[in-house]
Amino acid sequence: MFLSDDQQQIASLGLETNGSGSHTDGHHQLTLTSGPSIPPHPLRIKPLGNKFFDNSNDARESLGSLQVLPDEMLMQLLEYFDKRSLRLFGYTCKFLFAHCMSDDVWKYIFLESELGKQSSFTWLGSWRATVLGLTLERRIQVDCSNVFSDVLHRPFVCSHIALHDHTANIPAKNQIDRFEDLSYAEFADKWSSKPFILTKHIQSWPAYQSWNLGSLLDRYSNVNFRAEAVDWSFATYYRYMLDSQDESPLYLFDRKFAEKMDIEVSKGGGAAYWKPDCFGPDLFELLGTARPAHRWLIIGPARSGSTFHKDPNATSAWNAVIQGAKYWIMFPPTTAVPGVYVSKDNSEVTSPLSIAEWLLEFQAEARKLPDCREGICNAGEILHVPSGWWHLVVNLEAGIALTQNFVPKSHLPDVLSFLKDRPDQVSGFKKEVTEPYSIFVAGLREKYPDLLEEALGKLAEKQVHKKRRWDFAAGDDGAEEQPQKKSAGFSFGFGFGDDG
Repeated sequence: MFLSDDQQQIASLGLETNGSGSHTDGHHQLTLTSGPSIPPHPLRIKPLGNKFFDNSNDARESLGSLQVLPDEMLMQLLEYFDKRSLRLFGYTCKFLFAHCMSDDVWKYIFLESELGKQSSFTWLGSWRATVLGLTLERRIQVDCSNVFSDVLHRPFVCSHIALHDHTANIPAKNQIDRFEDLSYAEFADKWSSKPFILTKHIQSWPAYQSWNLGSLLDRYSNVNFRAEAVDWSFATYYRYMLDSQDESPLYLFDRKFAEKMDIEVSKGGGAAYWKPDCFGPDLFELLGTARPAHRWLIIGPARSGSTFHKDPNATSAWNAVIQGAKYWIMFPPTTAVPGVYVSKDNSEVTSPLSIAEWLLEFQAEARKLPDCREGICNAGEILHVPSGWWHLVVNLEAGIALTQNFVPKSHLPDVLSFLKDRPDQVSGFKKEVTEPYSIFVAGLREKYPDLLEEALGKLAEKQVHKKRRWDFAAGDDGAEEQPQKKSAGFSFGFGFGDDG
C-alpha cells in the first residue's frame, strides 16, 4: 500500500474536522468518521511501499543483526517480553520503538498481568497506556516517519476504514428479504431455511423501550460481564468502548446476563423480552436443565463483531437489535466463502483476517457469489439466521443486541444428525451432560413422537442416498460388502460457543 504525504495530510484534516462520537436521546453511540478513511499514523509510520519513494534514511537500518528478522517475526518475538523489557527495548532505536508501541503486543501483556484479572480499573485509551498508567500528558511522542512497515501500518488502516463504504449500495440481488412481521405458518412453510429481517416485531419488548447504553450504565455499572477473554464491570467496558482504537474491539458477549441483571425472559408480566412467536416451538427446550448455552446479551462499539462462522450444534438463531445497527453478510451452508478455510472434517474453521481485512480483501469477490445475502439490521429489527448458514456481522455504531439459538421443527433432522454424528463438535453443554443426543431423543419421543419418527426417517433416507453416491463414485456393484464411509463434506454447523 502507498500513500503520499499529501494524501495523508488531507486524510488528517478530514479526520480532525469530522469528530468521532455523538450522544442523542440518552443513546451513547460511536460512529466512524466520514470523508477520507486513512488518516496519518499517530507516529507517522508509513506503509512499506512508501519506502521506495522516500529520500529519508530507513529506520530499519539501525536494527543491526536484527535486520534478518522480518517484521512479522519481530512482532512475535516481542510477545515474550514483560512490560519493563518491552518498554526499554523500544528505546534503543526508532524502528524498535515503533514496534514496541504496538497496542496488540501490550494487549497480551495486559491479559497476563494482575491488572488483567481485575474487573474494575481505569481505562486510559490504549492497552499500553492502561498497563503503564500513562495519562495523556505523560505519553511520549516520537516522529517515526522513516519507519516503513505494513505490519504496523495495516492494523491502523483497518481500524479506520469507512464502514459505510462497505455496507452502502448493497446489490439488489443480495438484499436480505424484509417484512414487517411473519406468522409461524409462513415461517414453517417458506422461510425456515432463509435469512430475513422483521421490522415491526420487537417494539413491544420493555427492553427495546427502555434499554440504551446510558440506562444500562446507570443500572448495571458494577455488574461484571464477559467480553471475550475478560470479565469487566459494565462501567469499565463502557469506558473502553468509548475510547478505543482497536482494529477488532472487544465484544461484550455474555450468556449469563439474565441472571446477572435479574431479568425475566418470558411472555409473562414483568419480563424484559420474550422469544418471538413467529419461529414456533423451540425443540431444545425439551432438554430442560441440560440445555446448552443458547441466549446472549451483545454490546460493542463500531467495528466490533464476529468473523465468519456457523451457529453451534446446527441450531438456527434470531438476533434483535435494541440500539445501533449491524451489517450482515451471509451464505448457505455449502458455499465456499472467500477468505474462510475449513478442515476436511469440518471440525475447524479458520478465518485468519479481521473483519476489516476481510471487507477490504474479499467482500467484493464474495458479493458476486449467487447465494450471497446482505443487509443492515437497525434498532427495532430482528434478523433470522438459518441453521448452517455462514455469517459475518459487524456493528456500524455502538449498540446493544439480544440473540438466541433455537431448534425449529423443520431443522430437527439437521440437529439430530449433528448431535449423533459429530459429538466432538457439540458445544455449550455442561460437563455432566455426556449424552445430549440420547436426552434430546427421549424428550422428543415423549412430547413429539410423530415428529421424531419423521425426522429419523429423513436421516435414514439421507444415509442411503449418501451410500449410493459413494458406491457409484467408487464403481462398486457389491455395495453390501463395502464398509460405509461417512461423508466429510456434509455439514450442518460448527460447534462454536459465543457467536453474534
